[in-house]
Amino acid sequence: MENTQNISIGKRRYIGCKSKLADWIMQIIETETNNIHSFCDIFAGTAVISDLAIRKYEKVIINDFLYSNNLIYKAFYGIGKIDDKKVRKYINAYNLIDSNKLDENYFSVNYGGKFFDNQTAKKIGYIRDSIEADKDSFTEKEYCVLIASLIYSIDKISNTLGHYEAYIKKDIKPHILTLNLIDYKSCKNVEIYQEDSNQLVKKIAADVFYIDPPYNSRQYSRFYHLYENLVKWDKPILSGEAMKPAEENMSEYCSSRAAKAFDDLISHLNTRYIVVSYNNTYHSRSSSSRNKITLEEINAILSKRGKTTMFEHSHQFFNAGKTNFNNHKELLFITKVNEE
Repeated sequence: MENTQNISIGKRRYIGCKSKLADWIMQIIETETNNIHSFCDIFAGTAVISDLAIRKYEKVIINDFLYSNNLIYKAFYGIGKIDDKKVRKYINAYNLIDSNKLDENYFSVNYGGKFFDNQTAKKIGYIRDSIEADKDSFTEKEYCVLIASLIYSIDKISNTLGHYEAYIKKDIKPHILTLNLIDYKSCKNVEIYQEDSNQLVKKIAADVFYIDPPYNSRQYSRFYHLYENLVKWDKPILSGEAMKPAEENMSEYCSSRAAKAFDDLISHLNTRYIVVSYNNTYHSRSSSSRNKITLEEINAILSKRGKTTMFEHSHQFFNAGKTNFNNHKELLFITKVNEE
């Protein structure tokens, strides 16, 4: 079953999101490759590239090791039974909830007055508790769709710059939280994984591997800890100004070991074409924005697998307030793998 006029997968704030570049990236891939039947988005993030690939190729593999991203992929694309009327009934009921009549809960105690105004935070926590309490009455698809719809609906009103590393230090304007349904589908041509990319590539194959890893010190599991917490819902003790749980799913691509990890990844790809996105923030004045892998290292590692061509496109970079430089470009490497 397919819905229309609902929230699309790209309608979410996310660092490094390729929404504005997706058409350009896919156009280059189509031009530079041939006889493609399978496609793997190994660091899928918001999955906007996967979304286009699903419409073009017979098989698409989507992977990301964040719990929230994995649930979102299952919600949008996973195969499973779903009663559309039932899901809409739940969403309509959630939208009628009067937050003034709600007690404080885990979500409001930890995040109220920080990432959301307290009334909105109470409603978010109540809805998430309600979904969990009724979990046995949902199919996995219904469960994922409801939580993903909650995530996408609160993303638009959070008191942040688009991530949860920090919140904006000012009085929060109260919002009326309205849930909208995501644009879910059931796609038989999609495989969804939540694994370490360097391990997963040793077990799978695809005609094209699209690779867009984190290149700087920003750990996605820390930037989106609130969504990770909302999905897992095991209610850990939180600490620090941003109210984070204990560290989990930390990526080597955000460390000094990034180039070594990238070399290992590329060497194990079972593919005909390697496509790598890269943005030129290596000389950024912000240490957190500075790339852990240089342009030269990327090119040298890819060239070991075959002829590599680079394409470029002007692009507005993610700015957390400290990064300021001109002539920012998104670069796209395409390697035609040597036959071995």
